[in-house]
Amino acid sequence: MKKPPERPVLITDAARSQSDQLRSREIRYVSMMALRAACLITGAILISVKPPLLPVWLILCAAGMVFLPWAAVLIANDRPPKSKANPPAPRPEPTPRALDQQPEPRTIDLEP
Repeated sequence: MKKPPERPVLITDAARSQSDQLRSREIRYVSMMALRAACLITGAILISVKPPLLPVWLILCAAGMVFLPWAAVLIANDRPPKSKANPPAPRPEPTPRALDQQPEPRTIDLEP
């Protein structure tokens, strides 16, 4: 039987709702994809302007266009970590079984 908590639980200790978590992850994903689009547009502008060190700038833009979608998906699918006030449930430890303790095979007879 669980022992009641010693102090009352505050509503401010409650975890964020699923809809709030989803909304914040969607905002992060869309902002990272907007940054990726900005890298593409910047690369196109750089090609037309031809500034000094053009290959370096184009490599940076290309790296942003490749890295950002991967990072955005990882961040969008990640959930917030468990708080110390609300730790994950403990897993029961498996009972150790000796190797030499094999259960004896059962024989079922139809006749008495």
